[in-house]
Amino acid sequence: MSDTPSSQAEFVRSYFAAFDSADPDQIAAHVSPDFTNDHTAALGSGCVGRDAYRERLPGFLASMPGLHYEVETLVHQGDAVAVFYTMTGRWQGEHEFEIRGAQHLALRDGLIAERTDYWDSAVFLGQVDEAAAATLRGLGIG
Repeated sequence: MSDTPSSQAEFVRSYFAAFDSADPDQIAAHVSPDFTNDHTAALGSGCVGRDAYRERLPGFLASMPGLHYEVETLVHQGDAVAVFYTMTGRWQGEHEFEIRGAQHLALRDGLIAERTDYWDSAVFLGQVDEAAAATLRGLGIG
């Protein structure tokens, strides 16, 4: 990857597009060997290292058939990139969901070295679990 802003944006877009393939190797090829994957959502869990990330991807992808990230806005400054997205899929192949979120990516040596993902666990639960949706409604959410 070139270090020009347009090539960085294309590279980041290719990372998000790789999820459409459901190919763990294609997705993991975008991250550095020492990649740090962090989630701020209560239901998310992070990991460190490309190998650990790659190892987790098959289960993640299998749990969400049809997973797709629609990039809404991409902003970058130097090697920092902010991506605002809508993620859609079918949880466990049965429950369609749509979650808006954002990711902060740090690029290094042409790869994604750090990713922090920001999304709302309650929005997800309210769409895929009726008991959770009822509880959330009781709290005035959803």
